[in-house]
Amino acid sequence: MASQQFSSVDEYIASFAQDVRDVLGALRCTVRGSAPDAVESISYHMPTYSLGDRPLVFFAGWKTHVALYAIPRFDDDALEAEVAGYRAAKDTVKFPLRKPVPLDLVGRLVAELVRVKG
Repeated sequence: MASQQFSSVDEYIASFAQDVRDVLGALRCTVRGSAPDAVESISYHMPTYSLGDRPLVFFAGWKTHVALYAIPRFDDDALEAEVAGYRAAKDTVKFPLRKPVPLDLVGRLVAELVRVKG
């Protein structure tokens, strides 16, 4: 999906199978709830949430997982320990679709990004 051009987050989410759409919709609601002042757009072919002119977080859907991008390592040891099992790269967090996505953790990650970057 990442190579397609999308004009909106709605269009991006609609391009996936229903099971992935459901997860992406839940991620979208969680990000919006944790960063209500963030502006939603498409950047790098994926949903992007920015504060001012700075990107806050990106998410993307894939065949077997969904991912959050631009998630740095946190000074909060407890939060970092919780997310450690999902880290796939320096700033990437992947959640397999075969398990429920921990939306409460996603919300706390985004809230921490708002605190740190906002």
